[in-house]
Amino acid sequence: MVERLYLPAIFKGMGITFSHMFKKKPTVNYPEETRPFSAVFRGLHILNRDEEGRERCTACGLCAVACPAEAITMEAAERQTGEEHLYREEKYAARYEVNMVRCIFCGLCEEACPKDAVYLSQTFAPANYGREGFIYKKEDLLIPNPVTDPEGFAKAKGTIPQAK
Repeated sequence: MVERLYLPAIFKGMGITFSHMFKKKPTVNYPEETRPFSAVFRGLHILNRDEEGRERCTACGLCAVACPAEAITMEAAERQTGEEHLYREEKYAARYEVNMVRCIFCGLCEEACPKDAVYLSQTFAPANYGREGFIYKKEDLLIPNPVTDPEGFAKAKGTIPQAK
């Protein structure tokens, strides 16, 4: 009697399995296809520039203080004479690093920045083999200069579609 009770359960399970074979697959063939992200997706950090190509960051440190994971490290420096075309304010970030292993992509750094210098892009962090590859320095985070590279600036801002 007990042996007959499990046969309906097996047929029910096989029916569920066969019904899944004809449904649309949720996986995406990544390099060829990309998955659409939400409009509120938070990805890699970007250090913004103004329209003249000067860095917006004034090294106030509010982003580092707001970060709950303590993933942001910065050192401030004074702008020298003749560097007005590089930095907007008298003080700038001489060193700016984001440890992406520690980052929890909460967006508090973006909200804390009074100069709109930091924002989280629609790009996710690429894979890497060592921890050193996940520590992004200022050179890695700066958006392209709009004066010298307007196409790269527009692409980084997301105002032109990227090639697939």
